[in-house]
Amino acid sequence: MRRMIGFMCEGHLLTGTLDEAPGDIGLLIVSGGNEIRCGAHGGQAQLAAQVAALGHPVLRYDRRGIGDSEGSNSGFMDSRADIAAAIAAFRREAPALDRIIAFGNCDAASALALFHDGQLDGLILANPWVIEEEQQDDGEAADTPTKPSAAAIRARYWDRIKNPRSLIDLFTGKIDLKKLVGGLMKAAKKDQPTGLAIQIAAQFSQSDVPVHLLIAKRDTTAMAFMGAWNSDVFNAARGKENIRLSATDSTSHSFASDADKKLLLSKILEEIGSEGGT
Repeated sequence: MRRMIGFMCEGHLLTGTLDEAPGDIGLLIVSGGNEIRCGAHGGQAQLAAQVAALGHPVLRYDRRGIGDSEGSNSGFMDSRADIAAAIAAFRREAPALDRIIAFGNCDAASALALFHDGQLDGLILANPWVIEEEQQDDGEAADTPTKPSAAAIRARYWDRIKNPRSLIDLFTGKIDLKKLVGGLMKAAKKDQPTGLAIQIAAQFSQSDVPVHLLIAKRDTTAMAFMGAWNSDVFNAARGKENIRLSATDSTSHSFASDADKKLLLSKILEEIGSEGGT
């Protein structure tokens, strides 16, 4: 059974959707970006129904200023209170819960990594966001698009090099040699971990909560994360037994294809079990 719930977060009413089930292991889904709780094309609502049908209650919610929830949208970096309120509401509304596993994609994954505060029993973090937007002099985000990471540029050029058509375009002058050289120089650079990546690495090194990183290898956000993950900043995290990483050869940031949806469901079920209860 699916029902709407409401709960308070710092004086604002948040709206959530609970897919009820008898199991004592629940799934909390945190939406990324400014996405409402149903997810892109209803993907998170579909995922919740599938997990609940296997016996696990699932809670999705809109953070402050998003969808049906009150308040102002201050972005994922101001969502600690929203996550804590959702966890508390989940436990109230599903009192049989013994454990809660949380899933988040993109900046929701980063928010969970930073702000779970030891209140969760496991994290499934897909394509964590570690890219920091360009800032204007007044501190606001600039209107220009975020620059792709060197890892993403390398992947793009590697795909072009493997395509025989690119060689033909090069020899016939269709490819601007000056732009090509400039792009290759950018691709050769080593990405420097952002402040956000450093914060996530610090949280990983300090926490013993089980973390399953799920990476779509050809997604540009995931490429940026992997550039950081393979840097010295994450040395301590890479050596921890409670953190594991799975990579899939996909371009889909939100696991939109049928194959990606099946993979995502299977990885979630690995963490929470395929049957209700323990």
